Amino acid sequence: MADKNGFFDLSKTTLSRRTALKGLAAGAGLALAPGFVRYSQAQSSAPIKIGFQLHRTGIGAAYGRWYEKTSAAAVKAINDAGGINGRKVELVIEDDGTDPARGAEVVGKFAKQHKTDIVFGTLFSHVVIGSAPAAGENKIPYFVVSEGHHVASTKLNRYVFQPGITDVKSQIQSMAPWIAANAGKKVTQIFPDFAFGYDHRDYLPPALKAQGADVIAQIAIPPTESSFTKYFPQIPAETEVIYHVMVGPAVLTFVKELGEFYGSQRPQLFGFIDSLEAVDVNSPGLEFLDGSHFWEGSPRYAQPDDTAAQKAYRAAVGIDDNGAALGDPKDVSTAAHMFGCWETLYVVKKAMEDAGYKGPEDRAKLVEATEALTEFAEGPEHPQGPKTFNGKIHQCFGIQNISKVEGGKLKVVHKTKIEDGLYEPEGDYTTQAL
Repeated sequence: MADKNGFFDLSKTTLSRRTALKGLAAGAGLALAPGFVRYSQAQSSAPIKIGFQLHRTGIGAAYGRWYEKTSAAAVKAINDAGGINGRKVELVIEDDGTDPARGAEVVGKFAKQHKTDIVFGTLFSHVVIGSAPAAGENKIPYFVVSEGHHVASTKLNRYVFQPGITDVKSQIQSMAPWIAANAGKKVTQIFPDFAFGYDHRDYLPPALKAQGADVIAQIAIPPTESSFTKYFPQIPAETEVIYHVMVGPAVLTFVKELGEFYGSQRPQLFGFIDSLEAVDVNSPGLEFLDGSHFWEGSPRYAQPDDTAAQKAYRAAVGIDDNGAALGDPKDVSTAAHMFGCWETLYVVKKAMEDAGYKGPEDRAKLVEATEALTEFAEGPEHPQGPKTFNGKIHQCFGIQNISKVEGGKLKVVHKTKIEDGLYEPEGDYTTQAL
Protein backbone atom coordinates (compact mmCIF):
# COMPACT_ATOMS: atom_id res chain seq x y z
CA MET A 1 0.00 0.00 0.00
CA ALA A 2 1.06 3.64 -0.23
CA ASP A 3 2.22 6.03 2.46
CA LYS A 4 0.95 9.57 2.82
CA ASN A 5 3.31 10.77 0.08
CA GLY A 6 2.07 8.26 -2.49
CA PHE A 7 5.18 6.07 -2.23
CA PHE A 8 4.46 2.36 -2.49
CA ASP A 9 5.56 -0.48 -0.20
CA LEU A 10 5.09 -3.73 -2.12
CA SER A 11 5.92 -5.80 0.95
CA LYS A 12 2.38 -5.06 2.07
CA THR A 13 0.32 -5.56 -1.05
CA THR A 14 -0.19 -7.40 -4.27
CA LEU A 15 -0.65 -4.65 -6.80
CA SER A 16 -3.82 -4.17 -8.80
CA ARG A 17 -4.88 -1.07 -10.70
CA ARG A 18 -7.31 -0.25 -7.91
CA THR A 19 -4.47 -0.50 -5.37
CA ALA A 20 -2.22 1.66 -7.53
CA LEU A 21 -4.85 4.33 -8.08
CA LYS A 22 -5.66 4.38 -4.39
CA GLY A 23 -1.99 4.91 -3.67
CA LEU A 24 -1.72 7.64 -6.27
CA ALA A 25 -4.66 9.46 -4.78
CA ALA A 26 -2.83 9.53 -1.45
CA GLY A 27 -0.12 11.84 -2.79
CA ALA A 28 -0.53 14.44 -5.24
CA GLY A 29 31.50 4.47 -32.01
CA LEU A 30 31.07 0.81 -31.39
CA ALA A 31 32.76 -1.73 -33.61
CA LEU A 32 30.33 -3.21 -36.14
CA ALA A 33 29.67 -6.88 -35.58
CA PRO A 34 30.31 -9.45 -38.32
CA GLY A 35 27.40 -9.59 -40.71
CA PHE A 36 26.70 -5.84 -40.43
CA VAL A 37 24.18 -4.63 -43.00
CA ARG A 38 22.32 -1.41 -43.57
CA TYR A 39 18.55 -1.45 -43.43
CA SER A 40 17.20 -4.43 -45.31
CA GLN A 41 13.90 -4.54 -47.13
CA ALA A 42 11.62 -5.02 -44.15
CA GLN A 43 8.03 -6.18 -44.31
CA SER A 44 7.16 -2.76 -42.92
CA SER A 45 9.14 0.38 -43.58
CA ALA A 46 7.60 2.06 -40.55
CA PRO A 47 10.00 2.49 -37.63
CA ILE A 48 9.73 0.47 -34.45
CA LYS A 49 8.50 3.03 -31.94
CA ILE A 50 9.72 2.77 -28.36
CA GLY A 51 7.82 4.86 -25.85
CA PHE A 52 10.43 6.31 -23.50
CA GLN A 53 8.86 7.12 -20.12
CA LEU A 54 11.44 9.68 -19.05
CA HIS A 55 12.07 11.34 -15.69
CA ARG A 56 12.85 14.64 -17.40
CA THR A 57 11.57 16.60 -14.41
CA GLY A 58 10.91 15.82 -10.75
CA ILE A 59 13.20 14.13 -8.24
CA GLY A 60 14.54 11.75 -10.88
CA ALA A 61 15.63 14.44 -13.35
CA ALA A 62 19.39 13.93 -12.88
CA TYR A 63 18.96 10.27 -13.78
CA GLY A 64 16.53 11.07 -16.56
CA ARG A 65 19.00 13.31 -18.36
CA TRP A 66 21.62 10.57 -18.51
CA TYR A 67 19.06 7.85 -19.24
CA GLU A 68 18.07 9.92 -22.28
CA LYS A 69 21.69 10.32 -23.45
CA THR A 70 22.41 6.63 -23.01
CA SER A 71 19.22 5.50 -24.73
CA ALA A 72 19.82 7.83 -27.67
CA ALA A 73 23.34 6.44 -28.03
CA ALA A 74 22.06 2.85 -27.95
CA VAL A 75 19.38 3.56 -30.54
CA LYS A 76 22.00 5.19 -32.79
CA ALA A 77 24.23 2.12 -32.48
CA ILE A 78 21.32 -0.21 -33.21
CA ASN A 79 20.19 1.83 -36.21
CA ASP A 80 23.74 2.14 -37.55
CA ALA A 81 23.90 -1.66 -37.51
CA GLY A 82 20.63 -2.13 -39.43
CA GLY A 83 17.94 -1.54 -36.81
CA ILE A 84 15.64 -4.28 -35.56
CA ASN A 85 14.37 -6.75 -38.15
CA GLY A 86 15.56 -4.31 -40.79
CA ARG A 87 13.53 -1.43 -39.37
CA LYS A 88 14.73 1.82 -37.87
CA VAL A 89 14.15 2.33 -34.15
CA GLU A 90 12.62 5.58 -32.95
CA LEU A 91 12.33 6.87 -29.39
CA VAL A 92 9.08 8.67 -28.55
CA ILE A 93 9.63 10.61 -25.33
CA GLU A 94 7.12 11.68 -22.70
CA ASP A 95 8.08 13.26 -19.38
CA ASP A 96 6.40 11.59 -16.41
CA GLY A 97 7.67 14.15 -13.88
CA THR A 98 8.92 11.23 -11.73
CA ASP A 99 5.29 11.00 -10.64
CA PRO A 100 3.30 7.73 -10.48
CA ALA A 101 -0.07 9.19 -11.50
CA ARG A 102 1.46 10.97 -14.45
CA GLY A 103 3.44 7.82 -15.23
CA ALA A 104 0.26 5.78 -15.62
CA GLU A 105 -1.13 8.46 -17.92
CA VAL A 106 2.05 8.39 -20.02
CA VAL A 107 1.86 4.61 -20.46
CA GLY A 108 -1.73 4.94 -21.63
CA LYS A 109 -0.74 7.74 -24.00
CA PHE A 110 1.98 5.61 -25.53
CA ALA A 111 -0.44 2.74 -26.07
CA LYS A 112 -3.44 4.69 -27.37
CA GLN A 113 -2.17 7.94 -28.86
CA HIS A 114 1.42 7.35 -29.96
CA LYS A 115 0.73 3.65 -30.56
CA THR A 116 4.28 2.69 -29.64
CA ASP A 117 5.37 -0.92 -29.83
CA ILE A 118 6.59 -0.99 -26.22
CA VAL A 119 7.20 1.31 -23.25
CA PHE A 120 10.69 1.60 -21.80
CA GLY A 121 13.07 3.32 -19.42
CA THR A 122 11.30 3.98 -16.10
CA LEU A 123 13.59 4.22 -13.05
CA PHE A 124 11.98 5.35 -9.80
CA SER A 125 10.19 2.51 -8.05
CA HIS A 126 7.00 4.31 -7.10
CA VAL A 127 6.57 5.39 -10.72
CA VAL A 128 7.06 1.84 -12.00
CA ILE A 129 4.56 0.49 -9.49
CA GLY A 130 2.03 3.19 -10.33
CA SER A 131 2.46 2.71 -14.08
CA ALA A 132 2.57 -1.08 -14.32
CA PRO A 133 -1.21 -1.65 -14.14
CA ALA A 134 -1.67 0.60 -17.20
CA ALA A 135 0.85 -1.54 -19.11
CA GLY A 136 -1.10 -4.66 -18.21
CA GLU A 137 -4.47 -3.14 -19.11
CA ASN A 138 -3.18 -1.95 -22.48
CA LYS A 139 -1.26 -5.20 -23.06
CA ILE A 140 1.87 -3.28 -23.96
CA PRO A 141 5.29 -4.67 -22.96
CA TYR A 142 6.91 -2.44 -20.32
CA PHE A 143 10.70 -2.69 -20.03
CA VAL A 144 11.87 -0.83 -16.92
CA VAL A 145 15.38 0.10 -15.77
CA SER A 146 14.53 0.50 -12.13
CA GLU A 147 16.65 -1.71 -9.87
CA GLY A 148 13.86 -2.23 -7.36
CA HIS A 149 12.59 -5.71 -6.48
CA HIS A 150 9.04 -4.90 -7.56
CA VAL A 151 9.30 -6.68 -10.92
CA ALA A 152 11.01 -9.81 -9.57
CA SER A 153 8.53 -9.98 -6.68
CA THR A 154 5.95 -11.05 -9.33
CA LYS A 155 3.46 -8.60 -7.80
CA LEU A 156 3.11 -6.59 -11.00
CA ASN A 157 1.94 -8.25 -14.24
CA ARG A 158 3.17 -10.31 -17.17
CA TYR A 159 3.85 -7.30 -19.39
CA VAL A 160 6.52 -5.81 -17.07
CA PHE A 161 10.21 -6.75 -17.47
CA GLN A 162 13.54 -5.75 -15.94
CA PRO A 163 16.14 -7.50 -18.10
CA GLY A 164 18.95 -4.93 -18.15
CA ILE A 165 19.72 -4.13 -14.50
CA THR A 166 19.79 -6.26 -11.36
CA ASP A 167 17.42 -5.77 -8.43
CA VAL A 168 18.12 -4.63 -4.88
CA LYS A 169 17.44 -8.01 -3.30
CA SER A 170 20.11 -9.62 -5.48
CA GLN A 171 22.53 -6.73 -4.99
CA ILE A 172 22.28 -6.88 -1.21
CA GLN A 173 22.56 -10.66 -1.08
CA SER A 174 25.69 -10.49 -3.24
CA MET A 175 27.44 -7.85 -1.15
CA ALA A 176 26.40 -8.79 2.40
CA PRO A 177 29.34 -11.22 2.89
CA TRP A 178 31.84 -8.49 1.97
CA ILE A 179 30.17 -5.90 4.22
CA ALA A 180 30.17 -8.23 7.24
CA ALA A 181 33.76 -9.36 6.68
CA ASN A 182 35.30 -5.99 5.85
CA ALA A 183 33.21 -3.13 7.23
CA GLY A 184 31.68 -4.27 10.53
CA LYS A 185 29.03 -6.30 12.28
CA LYS A 186 26.77 -3.62 13.81
CA VAL A 187 25.03 -1.76 11.04
CA THR A 188 22.76 1.29 11.05
CA GLN A 189 20.77 1.65 7.87
CA ILE A 190 19.66 4.96 6.33
CA PHE A 191 17.28 4.66 3.38
CA PRO A 192 14.70 6.66 1.40
CA ASP A 193 11.13 6.34 2.60
CA PHE A 194 9.55 4.85 -0.54
CA ALA A 195 9.46 1.55 -2.42
CA PHE A 196 13.13 1.46 -3.44
CA GLY A 197 14.15 2.18 0.13
CA TYR A 198 11.78 -0.47 1.46
CA ASP A 199 13.66 -3.08 -0.56
CA HIS A 200 16.81 -2.10 1.34
CA ARG A 201 14.90 -2.05 4.62
CA ASP A 202 13.50 -5.53 4.07
CA TYR A 203 16.41 -7.39 2.47
CA LEU A 204 19.51 -6.06 4.22
CA PRO A 205 18.78 -7.41 7.75
CA PRO A 206 18.34 -11.09 6.78
CA ALA A 207 21.27 -10.95 4.36
CA LEU A 208 23.57 -9.59 7.06
CA LYS A 209 22.16 -11.92 9.71
CA ALA A 210 23.20 -14.86 7.53
CA GLN A 211 26.76 -13.47 7.68
CA GLY A 212 26.82 -12.99 11.45
CA ALA A 213 26.10 -9.25 11.38
CA ASP A 214 23.07 -7.25 12.53
CA VAL A 215 21.14 -4.15 11.52
CA ILE A 216 20.77 -2.38 14.86
CA ALA A 217 18.80 0.65 13.61
CA GLN A 218 16.85 1.67 10.52
CA ILE A 219 16.26 5.32 9.66
CA ALA A 220 13.82 6.19 6.86
CA ILE A 221 14.11 9.65 5.27
CA PRO A 222 11.63 11.08 2.72
CA PRO A 223 13.28 11.37 -0.72
CA THR A 224 12.05 14.96 -0.94
CA GLU A 225 13.87 15.97 2.27
CA SER A 226 16.23 18.93 1.99
CA SER A 227 17.99 18.82 5.39
CA PHE A 228 19.20 15.70 7.16
CA THR A 229 21.08 16.65 10.34
CA LYS A 230 17.98 16.10 12.49
CA TYR A 231 17.99 12.39 11.60
CA PHE A 232 21.59 11.61 12.51
CA PRO A 233 21.19 11.63 16.33
CA GLN A 234 19.08 8.48 15.84
CA ILE A 235 22.25 6.57 14.90
CA PRO A 236 23.23 4.37 17.89
CA ALA A 237 26.63 5.08 19.42
CA GLU A 238 27.70 1.44 19.04
CA THR A 239 27.26 1.58 15.25
CA GLU A 240 30.26 0.16 13.39
CA VAL A 241 28.93 0.69 9.87
CA ILE A 242 26.51 3.21 8.40
CA TYR A 243 24.82 1.69 5.36
CA HIS A 244 23.36 4.59 3.42
CA VAL A 245 21.35 4.95 0.26
CA MET A 246 19.65 8.22 -0.59
CA VAL A 247 18.03 9.58 -3.73
CA GLY A 248 16.61 12.88 -4.90
CA PRO A 249 17.86 16.40 -5.56
CA ALA A 250 19.47 16.84 -2.12
CA VAL A 251 21.89 13.88 -2.14
CA LEU A 252 24.90 16.22 -1.97
CA THR A 253 23.44 17.89 1.09
CA PHE A 254 22.87 14.47 2.68
CA VAL A 255 26.49 13.34 2.39
CA LYS A 256 27.87 16.75 3.38
CA GLU A 257 25.74 16.93 6.51
CA LEU A 258 26.66 13.36 7.43
CA GLY A 259 30.32 14.40 7.29
CA GLU A 260 29.70 17.54 9.32
CA PHE A 261 27.87 15.51 11.95
CA TYR A 262 30.70 13.05 12.51
CA GLY A 263 33.83 14.99 11.59
CA SER A 264 36.87 12.71 11.55
CA GLN A 265 35.42 10.28 14.11
CA ARG A 266 32.95 8.43 11.94
CA PRO A 267 31.93 4.79 11.72
CA GLN A 268 32.76 2.88 8.58
CA LEU A 269 30.60 3.92 5.64
CA PHE A 270 29.09 1.65 3.02
CA GLY A 271 26.78 3.37 0.59
CA PHE A 272 24.91 2.73 -2.57
CA ILE A 273 26.27 5.16 -5.15
CA ASP A 274 22.70 6.45 -5.45
CA SER A 275 23.75 8.74 -2.59
CA LEU A 276 26.30 10.30 -4.96
CA GLU A 277 24.93 9.75 -8.47
CA ALA A 278 25.54 12.83 -10.63
CA VAL A 279 27.66 14.29 -7.80
CA ASP A 280 31.43 14.83 -8.04
CA VAL A 281 33.18 12.91 -5.24
CA ASN A 282 35.66 15.80 -5.11
CA SER A 283 32.97 18.33 -4.22
CA PRO A 284 33.92 20.55 -1.25
CA GLY A 285 32.79 18.98 2.00
CA LEU A 286 33.06 15.37 0.83
CA GLU A 287 36.65 14.80 1.92
CA PHE A 288 35.40 12.62 4.78
CA LEU A 289 34.30 10.01 2.24
CA ASP A 290 37.91 9.04 1.56
CA GLY A 291 38.34 5.37 2.47
CA SER A 292 34.59 4.64 2.39
CA HIS A 293 32.97 2.11 0.06
CA PHE A 294 30.10 2.18 -2.40
CA TRP A 295 28.05 -0.22 -4.47
CA GLU A 296 28.21 0.51 -8.18
CA GLY A 297 26.37 -1.26 -10.96
CA SER A 298 28.76 -0.09 -13.66
CA PRO A 299 31.80 1.83 -12.38
CA ARG A 300 31.78 5.60 -12.79
CA TYR A 301 35.54 5.84 -13.23
CA ALA A 302 37.40 3.97 -15.95
CA GLN A 303 39.16 0.95 -14.44
CA PRO A 304 42.52 -0.58 -15.44
CA ASP A 305 40.82 -3.83 -16.48
CA ASP A 306 38.04 -2.27 -18.55
CA THR A 307 37.13 -4.43 -21.53
CA ALA A 308 37.12 -3.16 -25.09
CA ALA A 309 33.31 -3.29 -24.95
CA GLN A 310 33.24 -1.14 -21.80
CA LYS A 311 35.59 1.41 -23.37
CA ALA A 312 33.50 1.55 -26.54
CA TYR A 313 30.28 1.94 -24.54
CA ARG A 314 31.72 4.83 -22.51
CA ALA A 315 32.79 6.56 -25.71
CA ALA A 316 29.37 6.02 -27.29
CA VAL A 317 27.45 7.52 -24.36
CA GLY A 318 29.92 10.39 -24.06
CA ILE A 319 31.64 10.02 -20.68
CA ASP A 320 35.31 10.53 -19.89
CA ASP A 321 37.57 8.46 -17.63
CA ASN A 322 36.10 10.23 -14.58
CA GLY A 323 32.52 9.44 -15.56
CA ALA A 324 31.70 13.04 -16.52
CA ALA A 325 30.40 14.32 -19.83
CA LEU A 326 33.07 14.71 -22.47
CA GLY A 327 34.04 18.36 -22.48
CA ASP A 328 32.24 19.19 -19.23
CA PRO A 329 33.87 17.74 -16.09
CA LYS A 330 31.14 19.24 -13.90
CA ASP A 331 28.41 17.22 -15.64
CA VAL A 332 28.78 13.96 -13.72
CA SER A 333 26.93 10.94 -15.07
CA THR A 334 24.70 8.38 -13.39
CA ALA A 335 27.01 5.64 -14.66
CA ALA A 336 26.03 3.05 -12.05
CA HIS A 337 22.50 2.88 -13.45
CA MET A 338 22.31 4.26 -16.96
CA PHE A 339 24.05 1.28 -18.57
CA GLY A 340 20.78 -0.53 -17.91
CA CYS A 341 19.12 1.53 -20.66
CA TRP A 342 21.74 0.45 -23.19
CA GLU A 343 21.52 -3.20 -22.22
CA THR A 344 17.72 -3.25 -22.02
CA LEU A 345 17.38 -1.88 -25.55
CA TYR A 346 19.61 -4.67 -26.81
CA VAL A 347 17.46 -7.21 -24.97
CA VAL A 348 14.42 -5.73 -26.72
CA LYS A 349 16.25 -6.06 -30.03
CA LYS A 350 17.08 -9.72 -29.37
CA ALA A 351 13.54 -10.57 -28.24
CA MET A 352 11.92 -8.81 -31.20
CA GLU A 353 14.19 -10.66 -33.60
CA ASP A 354 13.48 -13.99 -31.91
CA ALA A 355 9.74 -13.27 -32.06
CA GLY A 356 9.78 -12.16 -35.69
CA TYR A 357 8.10 -9.03 -34.38
CA LYS A 358 6.17 -7.05 -37.00
CA GLY A 359 3.92 -4.77 -34.96
CA PRO A 360 1.60 -4.38 -31.97
CA GLU A 361 -0.31 -7.50 -33.00
CA ASP A 362 2.84 -9.44 -32.03
CA ARG A 363 3.16 -8.06 -28.51
CA ALA A 364 2.19 -11.39 -26.94
CA LYS A 365 4.88 -13.08 -29.02
CA LEU A 366 7.35 -10.48 -27.80
CA VAL A 367 6.46 -11.22 -24.18
CA GLU A 368 6.96 -14.94 -24.71
CA ALA A 369 10.21 -14.41 -26.62
CA THR A 370 11.57 -12.26 -23.80
CA GLU A 371 10.57 -14.88 -21.23
CA ALA A 372 12.47 -17.50 -23.26
CA LEU A 373 15.79 -15.64 -22.93
CA THR A 374 18.25 -17.15 -20.47
CA GLU A 375 21.59 -15.36 -20.64
CA PHE A 376 23.38 -12.33 -22.04
CA ALA A 377 27.10 -12.58 -22.80
CA GLU A 378 29.41 -9.73 -21.88
CA GLY A 379 30.28 -7.68 -24.93
CA PRO A 380 29.22 -4.61 -26.92
CA GLU A 381 25.54 -5.20 -26.18
CA HIS A 382 26.13 -5.93 -22.49
CA PRO A 383 29.27 -4.00 -21.50
CA GLN A 384 28.59 -4.02 -17.75
CA GLY A 385 29.15 -7.77 -17.61
CA PRO A 386 27.50 -11.14 -18.26
CA LYS A 387 23.99 -11.79 -17.02
CA THR A 388 21.47 -14.56 -16.66
CA PHE A 389 17.74 -14.01 -17.04
CA ASN A 390 14.89 -15.73 -15.24
CA GLY A 391 11.85 -15.62 -17.51
CA LYS A 392 9.50 -16.65 -14.71
CA ILE A 393 10.18 -13.49 -12.71
CA HIS A 394 11.22 -11.23 -15.62
CA GLN A 395 14.50 -10.30 -13.87
CA CYS A 396 18.17 -10.48 -14.81
CA PHE A 397 21.07 -11.34 -12.50
CA GLY A 398 24.62 -10.07 -12.84
CA ILE A 399 27.79 -8.98 -11.12
CA GLN A 400 28.06 -6.15 -8.58
CA ASN A 401 30.98 -3.80 -7.99
CA ILE A 402 32.21 -2.58 -4.60
CA SER A 403 34.34 0.53 -5.01
CA LYS A 404 36.53 2.46 -2.57
CA VAL A 405 36.92 6.23 -2.51
CA GLU A 406 40.65 6.69 -2.84
CA GLY A 407 42.62 9.64 -4.13
CA GLY A 408 39.48 11.42 -5.25
CA LYS A 409 38.30 8.52 -7.36
CA LEU A 410 36.20 5.37 -7.04
CA LYS A 411 38.34 2.26 -7.47
CA VAL A 412 36.72 -1.16 -7.78
CA VAL A 413 38.07 -3.41 -5.02
CA HIS A 414 35.64 -6.33 -5.27
CA LYS A 415 33.39 -7.89 -7.91
CA THR A 416 30.73 -10.39 -6.96
CA LYS A 417 29.73 -13.39 -9.04
CA ILE A 418 26.34 -13.89 -10.68
CA GLU A 419 25.59 -16.87 -8.46
CA ASP A 420 26.12 -14.75 -5.33
CA GLY A 421 22.87 -12.92 -6.06
CA LEU A 422 20.59 -15.75 -7.14
CA TYR A 423 17.48 -16.48 -5.07
CA GLU A 424 14.41 -18.67 -5.33
CA PRO A 425 11.57 -17.17 -7.42
CA GLU A 426 8.62 -15.82 -5.47
CA GLY A 427 6.15 -16.50 -8.25
CA ASP A 428 5.81 -17.15 -11.97
CA TYR A 429 4.56 -14.53 -14.42
CA THR A 430 4.36 -17.10 -17.21
CA THR A 431 1.29 -18.63 -15.59
CA GLN A 432 -0.64 -15.39 -16.19
CA ALA A 433 -2.79 -15.02 -19.28
CA LEU A 434 -1.68 -12.67 -22.02
